[in-house]
Amino acid sequence: MSRKYKFHNKSGAYFVSFATVNWLDVFTRHVYFNELASSIEYCRKHKSMELYAYCFMPSHVHLIFRSSIDQPSELLRDFKKYTAKKVLQAIKENPQESRKEWLLWMFERAGKKSANTSQYQFWQHHNQPIELRSPSVIKQKVNYIHNNPVETGFVIDPVDWKYSSARNFQNDHTVLQIDDIGFME
Repeated sequence: MSRKYKFHNKSGAYFVSFATVNWLDVFTRHVYFNELASSIEYCRKHKSMELYAYCFMPSHVHLIFRSSIDQPSELLRDFKKYTAKKVLQAIKENPQESRKEWLLWMFERAGKKSANTSQYQFWQHHNQPIELRSPSVIKQKVNYIHNNPVETGFVIDPVDWKYSSARNFQNDHTVLQIDDIGFME
């Protein structure tokens, strides 16, 4: 991993993006999106995560977050490990999942190619953290996150994507709570 993409300032706020292996569209059912949301809630309550913006897409996740105990790398590692286990379990147990065998085969295939994976590899290893040091960069990243579903053609207005903090910025906290950035309205 290049020096550019590391958590240098442990107390800083970061923009991260991470995707499923092979950019597989896993998050096509609410049950899988809900696993991500409940994992975020857990990290906010028990792992000192401050969440400022998010968007869950079918194959990837965008977050702006901070670790209030100065452990962003560990926090993200634990989040990815936990969500991988929970979503894989949900896939296995979902009687409506028509792609069950194929998805599990793809994750197992990716796991066999990875030296540090026991059976399945769900997430790609890189996160590409970018420290957010100025209000203008934070605004740019928030706009990027919120417009991701629009750019991909899923919705016309960012607030129409259920699994995005664009809704929180309109005082709709039905999916997840976020922390106040402090300067954006």
